[in-house]
Amino acid sequence: MQPEPPSQRIVARIRTAIAAGDLRPGDRVPSTRELMRTYGVAMATATKALTSLRQEGLVEPQPGIGTVVARRPRARASAAPSPADRLVATAIRLADTDGLAALSMRRLAAALGMPTMTLYRHVAGKEELLLLMTDAAFAEAPLPGPDPSTGWRASLATSARLQWGVYRRHPWVAEVMSFTRPPMAERAMAHTEWNLAALERAGMALPVAMHATMMLASHVRGTAVNLEWEANAEQDTGVDNVEWFTAQEARFARITAGGAFPAFTRLAALGPDAVDYELDTLFEFGLGRLLDGLAALLSP
Repeated sequence: MQPEPPSQRIVARIRTAIAAGDLRPGDRVPSTRELMRTYGVAMATATKALTSLRQEGLVEPQPGIGTVVARRPRARASAAPSPADRLVATAIRLADTDGLAALSMRRLAAALGMPTMTLYRHVAGKEELLLLMTDAAFAEAPLPGPDPSTGWRASLATSARLQWGVYRRHPWVAEVMSFTRPPMAERAMAHTEWNLAALERAGMALPVAMHATMMLASHVRGTAVNLEWEANAEQDTGVDNVEWFTAQEARFARITAGGAFPAFTRLAALGPDAVDYELDTLFEFGLGRLLDGLAALLSP
């Protein structure tokens, strides 16, 4: 018998804790970083475990908090998925597992057990497939109902954190999103509309609000690009981030030995835990500073 994959071992333990009532609806579940530390696994493994739990409907993202036990069970679909829905879901699964570069129409057809040309009955080509995949990914994190009483800052933070959740679950989406040729994915466009409306209510002119919205989206996507890159690098080398940084210590010492990097040297002397490089932390720090800047811009 083959050993249970590490990600499934994590899933099984959290599933058991939920079933036993040790983790109740609304309780926070361990973050990716906490799973890495507790189980001694790589980021990709921890992320895969949380993704599996979300797909089972056991946990859900909670903006500003993290991943929590789902408050209500996911409703079961009343009808079987259409061939197009099945195609998109399979494409998302392949991209989640092996990255966007590994997704091809030929491989997708093989996973579905059908001839490649049959796919083109449902999608015009790879570009349309990516559009449908992106729209489906954003559908997993719907914006709340409109509430004009909600302040602009809370509104923008909600949108940014929901977007971050999409990238966390599906790192390949960061590669698909673009400012020069943005995908016309309705559910992604809804975030732009949401932010524009919030900033316009606060008195910001729409052209400026569009720049602000693009700035925030760029921060979320720019941070999320590292998710896909790190997963691919770990898959290609078999070395996780902790092992990689450990292997760089001797080179870092040689570079800083001459005194040309005093700030780096002082920072290193503070110890390995002085700076939290977790991407969730970097995302929240940047989001806060960007919202601070917009607050100053909106101040009379």
